[in-house]
This record gives sequence, C-alpha cells and structure tokens, in this order.
Amino acid sequence: MSLIENRPLTVPAPNPALAAGLDEPLSVLHPDGSRHANELLDPHLGDVDEHALTDLYVDLSILRRIDAEAFALTRQGELLLWPPAQGQEAAQIGSGRALRDTDFVFGSYREHGLAYLRGVDQGEAMRVWKGVQQSGWDPMEHHLATPQIIIGAQSLHATGYAMGARMDGSDDVAVAYFGDGATSEGDVNEAMVFASAFQAPVIFVCQNNQYAISEPVAVQSGFPLALRPTGFGIPALRVDGNDVLAVLAATRIAVERARSGGGPTFIEAMTYRMGPHTSTDDPKRYRSEDEVASWREKDPIVRLERHLEQTGAPIARIREEAKIRCDAVAKELRAAVTAVSVPDHRTLFSNVYTTPTKRLERQLAEHDAFVASIEAAPGGHGDHA
Repeated sequence: MSLIENRPLTVPAPNPALAAGLDEPLSVLHPDGSRHANELLDPHLGDVDEHALTDLYVDLSILRRIDAEAFALTRQGELLLWPPAQGQEAAQIGSGRALRDTDFVFGSYREHGLAYLRGVDQGEAMRVWKGVQQSGWDPMEHHLATPQIIIGAQSLHATGYAMGARMDGSDDVAVAYFGDGATSEGDVNEAMVFASAFQAPVIFVCQNNQYAISEPVAVQSGFPLALRPTGFGIPALRVDGNDVLAVLAATRIAVERARSGGGPTFIEAMTYRMGPHTSTDDPKRYRSEDEVASWREKDPIVRLERHLEQTGAPIARIREEAKIRCDAVAKELRAAVTAVSVPDHRTLFSNVYTTPTKRLERQLAEHDAFVASIEAAPGGHGDHA
C-alpha cells in the first residue's frame, strides 16, 4: 500500500494572504530604522519587545564577528577556506529564532548563523574549514545537518525528514536553506514536488543574495524566484531579507502552517552577499562598487540599531553588551582553530566505507607512498629526524 493510500492527505485551501509580497518584498523596518505597519506580518511580532530586539541585535553582531574572524584566519593560514555570510545575518538569525530546538535544519555551507544559534562549538564548526575533519558536529545532538556542499541537495534531505516526521505523528518541521542559484538545480525542484504531493511540514528558505557565485540572479530568472514554488502548489512569501523582524514573522507564519498540517511554504529572503562567494573569490570581477554601496545602506545590523535607538532603548549599553559577547566568541573561535593539530594523513581514508574496499586500500597505499616521498626529499620532514 502506498504512503498516499495509507495516510490520506487533506490539502488545505490556498491562503490568498500567502501570495502577498511576490512583487515587492514584505517588510516592517525601513532602512532608516523606522517601523511601518504590515497587515500580514505584524500579528506575528506582538511579543517582540525591547529585550527581544536586543537579543536579535546581539545575535546579528555575533554572526558578523564570527564571519570576520574566520575570514581573517584564512588570510593567516589557519583556515583553508571560508564562505562569508556578511550581509545575510538577518535572513539567518530571523528565521532561526522562529524555530524550536527539535525542528531540524538542513543548510548549505553558508549558514554559520544557524550553527551558532544551535549551540555548535566553534572549534567543531571550524574543523571542516581547516580541512582536518570530514564533518563538523553531531547532527542529532543539535538537530542541524552538517554543511552541504552539493548545491541544493539539502532540500531533498529536509523534505524526506519532514515526510518522516509527519508519518511518525510529530509536529516538528524541517527547514532547508539554500541560495538563489540552487533554485535552478533539479534537487530543489524535485524536493518541492515531493513536499507538495505529500504536504510535508518543510520550509524552504531561499536566501536570494543576488549572485550564484558570479552570475547575477537576473541570469536565472526575470521574475521573482518566489513565483517558482507556486507552480508546485506551494505558497510563498517574499520578504526583505535584511529586515530581521520581517524574516522572523514570515518564518513564524510558515512554521505555524507546517505544524498545523498545512504543508510546505517557500520563503524568498531578498538580501545581499556583501563579501566574496568564498575567501578565494574576487567579487570585483563581476559587480560594481556602486552596487555594493547601495546595499550597504540596507545593512541589517545598522537597520536594527537605528530602530532600537528610535524606540528609546539604551543603545550605548546594548552596543557594549554586543561587543563583549562578540569579543568572547571571537577569542573562543581563534583559540579553537589555532589549537587544532593536523591529524595523521591516514585518517582521510577512515569512515569512508563501513568495510574498506580494495580500491580504497589501493588509494591509501598510493597516498602513503606519496607522503613518504615528500618526507624523504631534501628539506622534507625526514631530514629533521
């Protein structure tokens, strides 16, 4: 008996409100920090007081500091690679704060904010980027999958997990994070087919940072990406991804819908990657300084800071609190990275298969011979024995 036959699905009627904002992104904060009304989002922000705003500001600041510290460590030879998230803090923190701990998150390689929110140790998170560990942390401990390098593959993982949760009778949701470029991948579209057909409690969060590596989003689509899921019968919300409150509210809407059996929702968070695609990229080759400057005026941290100041919050004290927290996290991160020693080269071949294959054993032997040849060469480690 098929899953559909075994568990009859009741497809809810489309909610016209969830088709709103597909032309102009929904927001509640202007770039100057002023608050404006939004009929759809406001009802989901009633509990956001000064204390909550302060927590969001600190979270955004910490993520930016993690990003800056890790990028600096690549330049100092301590990390091999780093994919910056500068500019995308609100899209990650706003959505992440709308989830509960048992909801499972499936991200790409740029969701550093979700790792921070889920309590991942900075040393664990950085081992992958130092090239000394095959995976960053225990996914089941944090309900957070390890970084997915294959573009868009995590959307399938999230959908499958959500389908399983529904079969188990759980009201947990799964969330897949990916960039605008991933929406052109087959995996994302296949995931939406299954999510729609089985009304899986999954949320697709597309961080549209305007570039798929060096290709602008206009090359992929002349229309809002949020229109794509509607073709699969999945409602979508298009929000200002630099407005942390708008992202928080939109994610709460999607979570509530998923928990109540309403099925999947797609959120397109319009944001901007301020830095390079990775620490090996030069974005000056494909975008102008004027473009970057225009997006810098929409900075998510500056926007929230201005809003706090306008509400009469003690902004100087909040800035100081954020600095103290940021300094502590940066110190922890740097200490963890510099303390990591390079493991024996043979560990590269560990845990590839439960039972090693002949091919793997041959590759290991070849690598052993390669390392031995380097150590025996003039200037190699063998000279210092």
